[in-house]
Amino acid sequence: MTDQELAQACAKAMYARDVASQALGIEVAEVGPGLADLTMQVTDAMVNGHGICHGGYLFLFADTAFAFACNTYNVVTVAQSAAVEFIVPVYRGEWLDARAREVTRFGRNGLYDVAVERGGEVVALFHGRSRSLGQPVLEEE
Repeated sequence: MTDQELAQACAKAMYARDVASQALGIEVAEVGPGLADLTMQVTDAMVNGHGICHGGYLFLFADTAFAFACNTYNVVTVAQSAAVEFIVPVYRGEWLDARAREVTRFGRNGLYDVAVERGGEVVALFHGRSRSLGQPVLEEE
């Protein structure tokens, strides 16, 4: 299996078990070793009292892209820490893309950046640190 095929198999297996992403309509557009591009539409349920997308949903969306990117090597990997910068408001009905990219991996750790975009405009930036747990993402047959 190539590195690309492994990344795609890991994403497929993770998505099948990811009830939260499925419930929010998050879709995996592309994955590769250390990267993931996801899409999501802001729904009425995601809008706060100011009429804009709740920051928690933007964080969740970016964190999901981060998770898919850092689990492309068939090693269960989770967030150790993360931070997000909200740049501009996002509104109901808008489509978002989350583009996660690996910055570096060292030992059991990794650093990843995620840009959340609306039509090419960056609306939020996320930085996450991952920690590998040592178990495989893909179940043995």
